[in-house]
Amino acid sequence: MTAREWPSDLNVDDLLAGGWRPTPFRQFVLKIHSRCDLACRYCYVYEMADQSWRTRPRRMSAETVAATAKRIAEHVRDHGLDTVEVILHGGEPLLAGVRAVRGIATAIREAVGPECRVGLRVQTNGTLLDETYLRLFAELDVRVGVSLDGDRAMHDRHRRTPAGQGSYDAVAAALRRLTSPPFRHLFSGLLCTIDLRNDPVAAYEALLAFDPPAVDFLLPHGNWDAPPPGRVPGSPATPYGDWLVAVFDRWYHAVGERTEVRLFTEIIRLLLGAPSRTEQVGLSPVGVVVVETDGSIEQSDILKSAFPGAPRTGLHVVSDSFDQALRLPAIAARQIGPLALAPLCRTCGIRQICGGGLYAHRYRAGNGFHNPSVYCADLFRLITHIRDVVGADLAARRRKDADESA
Repeated sequence: MTAREWPSDLNVDDLLAGGWRPTPFRQFVLKIHSRCDLACRYCYVYEMADQSWRTRPRRMSAETVAATAKRIAEHVRDHGLDTVEVILHGGEPLLAGVRAVRGIATAIREAVGPECRVGLRVQTNGTLLDETYLRLFAELDVRVGVSLDGDRAMHDRHRRTPAGQGSYDAVAAALRRLTSPPFRHLFSGLLCTIDLRNDPVAAYEALLAFDPPAVDFLLPHGNWDAPPPGRVPGSPATPYGDWLVAVFDRWYHAVGERTEVRLFTEIIRLLLGAPSRTEQVGLSPVGVVVVETDGSIEQSDILKSAFPGAPRTGLHVVSDSFDQALRLPAIAARQIGPLALAPLCRTCGIRQICGGGLYAHRYRAGNGFHNPSVYCADLFRLITHIRDVVGADLAARRRKDADESA
């Protein structure tokens, strides 16, 4: 990013003078291991623009863990927070080892103290999720999210080992352990990256086979300069919107299913006037910060898909506080709601719902992140479809209630 690209020229002092105040971080993503045992073809950490993982330590050291725990506790006290979430991430976080994971969880909770609840979650590819880890997570109350892209053929198309072997069988075995009675309560959900070659309903039903409490569908990361597969920037075609609409219709009209599809529920919440709880959609302030294995404080690691150094803040947990990050233009840009929208987005009728789309997907060299999402047409297709379906249902219910009360 050059000095001319937004938001490098955003004046935070002017925002503060105008009454804006930063929202404290409530979600801390800890990159406890920077390597992975899989070589997924679409991985934004290893396969896209930013290659900083190559120069970072493999594991987060004990010294970095202690400094991170101290900074989280400091942030909690300074802002009077009663709950925060810590996500153990990578690479593949389970490569850090059982002893390291126990030490990290214990250090953070001891530093924060009993007045603030620290919710712990791990996001894993599942290949190393054995009973030893599950017993540890049950002891420490760590929720577990697993990545799964559908059935065996869908999953193994991208999620392979460096030697080219599929990982589906190992992940499916791990999910059977996770969903067994002793550990079922730890299961937070499945993350599925969309591949347009996969039948959407078949992919969704393959996920349902493991009875997940929630599913997150992830649009492949890309932007205007490096578009995702099948997405022609600026084209009115809506391949990803159509894919998600098919899943929405299957999900929305199902009877008796308990699985939440977070993207859909968040859009419905926004349509009904509630604030967003995810950075995928909506205009709520983003309260997420990342700590890398070397202790660097960074923005969302998804920004690695934009350009080299995109998540960088120049801050470090040993020398800098999280409050210092809150005053950076790049962080503030994700907390100022409609002020961060591109001119085209500001005139759009669904701007409050879409929120411009995921921040990383807006990048274009020359003006930075001051653009609509590269998925703009797809998001418009999905959101307006959900609006029309839910709106028709609500209208029918109102008519029925009126008839019954007449």
